[in-house]
Amino acid sequence: MSVEDGGVPGLGRPRQARWTLMLLLSTAMYGAHAPLLALCHVDGRVPFRPSSAVLLTELTKLLLCAFSLLVGRQAWPRGAPPWRQAAPFALPALLYGANNNLVIYLQRYMDPSTYQVLSNLKIGSTALFYCLCLRRRLSARQGLALLLLMAAGACYAAGGLQDPGSTLPGPPPAAKAGPMPLHITPLGLLLLILYCLISGLSSVYTELLMKRQRLPLALQNLFLYTFGVLLNLGLHAGGGPGPGLLEGFSGWAALVVLSQALNGLLMSAVMKHGSSITRLFVVSCSLVVNAVLSAALLRLQLPAAFFLATLLIGLAVHLYYGSH
Repeated sequence: MSVEDGGVPGLGRPRQARWTLMLLLSTAMYGAHAPLLALCHVDGRVPFRPSSAVLLTELTKLLLCAFSLLVGRQAWPRGAPPWRQAAPFALPALLYGANNNLVIYLQRYMDPSTYQVLSNLKIGSTALFYCLCLRRRLSARQGLALLLLMAAGACYAAGGLQDPGSTLPGPPPAAKAGPMPLHITPLGLLLLILYCLISGLSSVYTELLMKRQRLPLALQNLFLYTFGVLLNLGLHAGGGPGPGLLEGFSGWAALVVLSQALNGLLMSAVMKHGSSITRLFVVSCSLVVNAVLSAALLRLQLPAAFFLATLLIGLAVHLYYGSH
């Protein structure tokens, strides 16, 4: 089974089983992110600064990588000086940091539902850069599978999750604030296209860099997350006055940070030994986990669009990874 077919060349059945388990764990962690954040809410809002959570996540990744290198006692590879090997990782760190902040900025120019639907265009941009930068060719069947992934994400986002509490007796409709209408400004559309392009480029460039360098994965992660910590530390410090670094953190918040840090390490292994396309399928499949956990933990109702999205994702997986 090749990388493009969803496997890793040269792996026997036991190691292939571990690879599959790793993908399932990553899918579960992606899907659990939003429900865990919802459990952190106090009086309907997140009690800590988002930049604090991002910074602590990057710092946790860095510490885990350093611990891995120390325990493994891996010698520094011979060849180019350390700064020459580390410098290329500044670009993906910058791209990831730019997109993390662009997501927040985008909300000024469109409603959340429009963002959720149109952000699925990053599947197309990732596939485009995957073909151009890595010189991979996708078959018509694989292209159709990615189109189905985009449709599944848009379908899920458009359907949303309905809160049963909204059906309970309450103030008359006239007394409630009207819902935010669907809208997007021309500037918002341009920024969204930029967001999707950066998302695809950062993913494919990271894959290219990790596969081109003959360095241990833990060392490459150390380079990437060092730049990530420095960048997010600057963003956090420049964010103006606000809650302290750990202010408002709870057990749920700590679980969010730890799960996202571990998932980041799993995703780096996918980029090193798998592909950016595999990452797209992991993120898309996590929508199912997200919906199920939201229904179980937050008592949200699953709309009909969820089942259609699940069907489309399953069909896309079969088309892309099934027997040809």
